[in-house]
Parts: sequence; structure tokens; C-alpha cells
Amino acid sequence: MARLSGRKKKAQAQLEEQGYVSRSQAQMIWQAFRRHRVGNAGTIIVLLFLVVAIFAQFIGPYSFSKQFRKHPFSPPTTVHWRADDGSLSRPYVYATQRIIDKTTYRVTYVEDVSKKYYVRFFVSGGSEHNLLGFIPMTVHLFAARADDGSEASLFVFGTDMLGRDLFTRVLVGSWVSLAVGPLVILLSFPLGILLGGISGYYGGGVDMFIQRACEVMLAIPGLPILMAMGAALRGFGLSAMLVFFGVIGSLAIINWGGMARIIRGQVLAIREMDFVTAARAAGATDLRIVVRHIVPNVTSYLIVAATLTIPGMMLTEAALSFLGYGIQEPMTSWGQLLSAATNIGAMELHPWVLIPGAFIVVSVLAFNFMGDALRDAVDPYSIL
Repeated sequence: MARLSGRKKKAQAQLEEQGYVSRSQAQMIWQAFRRHRVGNAGTIIVLLFLVVAIFAQFIGPYSFSKQFRKHPFSPPTTVHWRADDGSLSRPYVYATQRIIDKTTYRVTYVEDVSKKYYVRFFVSGGSEHNLLGFIPMTVHLFAARADDGSEASLFVFGTDMLGRDLFTRVLVGSWVSLAVGPLVILLSFPLGILLGGISGYYGGGVDMFIQRACEVMLAIPGLPILMAMGAALRGFGLSAMLVFFGVIGSLAIINWGGMARIIRGQVLAIREMDFVTAARAAGATDLRIVVRHIVPNVTSYLIVAATLTIPGMMLTEAALSFLGYGIQEPMTSWGQLLSAATNIGAMELHPWVLIPGAFIVVSVLAFNFMGDALRDAVDPYSIL
């Protein structure tokens, strides 16, 4: 045995000298994934969004529920970089004052240039929040303060109709928008994998019954049913958190059928392969065959399917919240923030209310790019 091991190592060393490098499947997948430039960019954007979501309350200068009643629909604050003599200066802002034209009743915000409020970083004394969910602190990433300690409002993305900082609400809204997809996957994938695996492995009457159930689920019109579920949950007077979990459960129930059909097809193909037949002839139990031979062969598909399912769930949640049947106050999401754009007048006068839509587009594209790269990387034909 030791002599065979030595010969194997010697043969491998000779191959490496000739330019042949032995790699595991995981190493080949990682190498193929790194070659996908667009997929790498999408992965970086996804990771950036996750980091921003984790530190949302620290990055945002205010509490997401704080209302500045004197600044409804305030435009994004202008940050100045030039001193009075035209030279470069540390960034600063001016306090703004809301003025209503008595003739046209048009609202404008005018800067008070009598005092400069410099943008300072790692500022304490703001609204209290819990960093990482359990560390209480009052430090925020940035704020606008004058040299005498007075503060001015700094609205990076402007404010909504209640005067709430849109930048902070977009950051906090990423909690819901980015969590919807993974939570739906955690509920729908196990059910789809279990039923699809049983259907494909055993066949017969079990297969017939499960596939008819899948067809019933696939025949249900998704969006109308989800809207009805959202309206029903609101009618029961449930809290915003329970409505959120109700939406997650509804999305999972609607989406497990497609996963079960695909897993059934893959299991039907794998169960007839030689290695499964050999394991069955060797006396392996059904559980061992499924766990040791079938599941590893569908894992790569499940990873890709998860990355491609997340953007679909994000768009569905955004559509529900945009129509008013999804996430409700005091919780917020990108779709719920975008609901302010249903008024064409608000869009014309306050175009910054469309900013949450840009985050939806970028995040969905990033997840699709990452999923496309994973699909190419785990494809055995592309690796070879």
C-alpha cells in the first residue's frame, strides 16, 4: 500500500513538471467562476449590498422612522466642495428653509448661506441604534455639523412626504428586499426537493399523485393570489412582522411546484445511471443511495437555482409592496418605498422618489449575473 502511494505521488509530480496540475472539482469550479468577469462584478455588488444592509442604521445619519415635519419632499442636499474664494474645501452643506410661493403655491427650499455645516464622519450623539442587532450605540457614519456644534439636515436622497430621510429608509429597506429571496428558498426548496426526489425515485402511483399536485400549484395565478393573501392578512389586523412572514409563506407555497418538477426530472435521469445501479446491487438502502449518490449530483443545480430564484422573489415582493399588498408600515422595503411613485404628480415634482427603483434594478441584475457565472462554472462541459 505504501509502495502504491509512493508511485501515485511520483506520477503526480511528473505530470506537474510537464504542466499538468491536478485540481479538485471545487477548484475547477472556482477557477471557471473567476474567469467570468460580469459574474465577478455581480458578486461584488451583492456582497456590497449585504454589508450595507448589515450596517444600515450605522451608515444612515438618522432613524428610518424620524420625521422632519418642516422638510416634506425635500430634495437631496447639495454638498459644496468649494470655499468662498473658489479653492477646494472640506465638504459642507447649508441649512435649508422651506418657502411656499403665495401665487403658485409651489414649494421650494432655499439655502441659508450664513453658516457652514461641515460633513463629519463617525459622529456621536445621533439616534440610538443597535449595531449588528445587539450593540447599542449612538454613533453614525456621517452628519453635518458646524464648528459650534449645531447640526443641519443632510438628506443624501431627499425626503418622502412625511419628511423621513429617504437614504436611511433605502438602507433599512434592504433588510426586507434582500431577505425575501433566501427566506422563500429556505421554505420552498426543502419541500420541492423532498417531493420531487420521492416522485422521481419511486415513480408509480406516488409519482402520479405528486405530479398532479405540482400541476395544481403551477396552475394557480401567482400575483392575484398573492394580492388576495396580502389583503387578507391586512384585514386580520396583524402586525407588520406577521404580514411580512405571511407574504414569505405565500411566496413559498406558490413556488415549490416548479422546483419539485425539475428535481423529479433530474432524479429520473440519475437513478438509471451505472453507479446508482451498482450501489443498489451492492445492497445499499434507498436512503444511502439518495444521500450519497443522488443528492451530490443535484447540488450544483440547487446552488444555481437559488441564485436565480432570489431576484425573482425580490421583484415579486417589490410588485406586491408597490401595489400596497406587501410590506406595510412601520416596516419598509424598496418596493414599499417605490409606491410613492404611483402619483404622476409626485414623480414630476419629486423625481428622487424613484431612487429605490434603481436599487431594485441593480440588485436584480447583480444576482442574475452571479447566477449566470455559477451556472457556467458548475457545467461539467464548460469545465472540461
